[in-house]
Amino acid sequence: MARINRKIGLSLGADICWPICYEEIIKRLDLSIPWGGHEVAVEVERITIEPFDLSQPGHYDVVLDRLTHWYHTSREWIKKTVIMDDTYVFNNPWTVQSMEKATSYAAMMHLGFPVPQTWLLPPKEYESSPDLEPTLMRYARLFDLGQIGEKIGYPLFMKPYDGGAWVGVDRIEDEKSLKEAYDRSGKRVMHLQKAVDPFDLFVRCVGVGPQVRIVKYDPSAPLHDRYTMEPDPVSASERSLLEDMTLTINTFFGWDFNSCEALRKDGEFYPIDFANACPDSQVTSLHYHFPWLIKAIVRWSVFCAVTQRPMHRNVDWAPYYEVLAKDLPPRERLAAYGSIARRRLDRDRFDDFCAEHLCHLDEVADDFFNSATARDAIHQKVTALFPSHEVDDFTELFSQRIENWRRSEGGQGTPPSP
Repeated sequence: MARINRKIGLSLGADICWPICYEEIIKRLDLSIPWGGHEVAVEVERITIEPFDLSQPGHYDVVLDRLTHWYHTSREWIKKTVIMDDTYVFNNPWTVQSMEKATSYAAMMHLGFPVPQTWLLPPKEYESSPDLEPTLMRYARLFDLGQIGEKIGYPLFMKPYDGGAWVGVDRIEDEKSLKEAYDRSGKRVMHLQKAVDPFDLFVRCVGVGPQVRIVKYDPSAPLHDRYTMEPDPVSASERSLLEDMTLTINTFFGWDFNSCEALRKDGEFYPIDFANACPDSQVTSLHYHFPWLIKAIVRWSVFCAVTQRPMHRNVDWAPYYEVLAKDLPPRERLAAYGSIARRRLDRDRFDDFCAEHLCHLDEVADDFFNSATARDAIHQKVTALFPSHEVDDFTELFSQRIENWRRSEGGQGTPPSP
């Protein structure tokens, strides 16, 4: 058998800890996978930012993208390499660019998801331009913000239609606070969304390919404690529902790596934020859950690279709409969406691949996360975020939480979602 390499490119921004861990685990796996008559090895390279000829050939089989949502040079290079080089990219760059939170809400509302009532507001302020004044004079209509608040009902949330990381999010209790928050919003386009209140559980569901991890989330806690370490926050039936929900969202938009936030009220889960196609990947927030994420990315990226999984450049919504047209009961309809999602993600083939070719990943990852290299990756990220007098304490805190993961999940890991 001839030995060939598959190359995985990392398109990075401020990321520190997860690329170090990912690269080191790939190196330690020392892969040589028999596939298609060859022995296939995998190498990883960080992608640089520089001028590029639109016609120059690419040399990556898979790209893990962390820049498309905000850095335009890398966005255009990635779209170029998908079009011209058949590169597989996490995530589809066209839908990342076009599907703001408003669009994703509308799409999932149409599929029957119980997204809370949501309105979009024109911005309070504008950038001046020659066409702005005649446009607003002719077509902008005065509106009563208080009336809209009353229609939605309090409490509600005001949040950017394209935002993330909880920036610009306000809980609104009455008309006075609504108007004050709108005045502060400046030039940002904002959503008003009915609060799910009261709720008894807040979860974040992280999806990587067909793999899903469900974590109880506490938005009121400090950043390093928001992802709680409470085991099994949901029942088996709730887990199945949340996995179907997460994988449906991801495959509908062509996203390999995304997270879905949902709140439980009276036994029903309401998805409130799920256009997160560059989800949190840092040890300083994920801590205990960080090794699971690294292993999940390793599995899916290696599978895509070795098998040369084709990139679906265009979205295909027809199968979901065919299910919608059947007028099934809500849970049965969601299960049908989930079946489409798992087929699109080659779930069975992925499971077989991992069982045969990545069976040593758990042991390698367990050993790595007990290494000086892993601790140094934690230290580097903590140093970048925390004041100097807190660096040692938080490095120790996150290291201990990863050690807790090793004791409870290391060496065996969390199995892929059913």
